Amino acid sequence: MSLVTAPARSLAICTTCAGNRVTSITMTLTDGSSVDFASCHGCERRSWTQGGRALDIATVLVKAKKHKVA
Repeated sequence: MSLVTAPARSLAICTTCAGNRVTSITMTLTDGSSVDFASCHGCERRSWTQGGRALDIATVLVKAKKHKVA
């Protein structure tokens, strides 16, 4: 049973498998930038976007890295 109460037409759709069991959140990374994260429960695809542009994991990790204070 799902706790989602949004109409199915407004749910995120996976771009890989077209499934609608997608978790989608917006987060602020350590560098202050806002990114959208999506994870498909069907095919397990994960993606990050910023301003509608896809980000690769290496870019996300650099943006999320904590910098040590010397």
